[in-house]
Amino acid sequence: MSIRPLADRVVVRQLEAETTSSGGIILPGAAAEKPNQGEVIAVGPGRTLDSGELQPVAVSVGDRVLFGKYASTEHTINGEEVLIVRESDILAVIEQQDSLEKAA
Repeated sequence: MSIRPLADRVVVRQLEAETTSSGGIILPGAAAEKPNQGEVIAVGPGRTLDSGELQPVAVSVGDRVLFGKYASTEHTINGEEVLIVRESDILAVIEQQDSLEKAA
């Protein structure tokens, strides 16, 4: 897929919904909510400030992010459903556990 978002927009591939609970209970289709996490697959160049300066986006391709439940718009591109969110709607970057242990 080739997509180039504009300004401070980010294209995210949403993670699959969990089909079992943390206790091992299998969830029916209606109970399994779509998660508000995903993988960044494309990033815009950034937001233009009032001074004319370009402020680059803080996330990069491959980052796993957490975003607001109603913060995105769904689109189908080349048969794949993706979400487009503004950088300001991304709440956090989820760090991998291995990298956290190495930093400590």
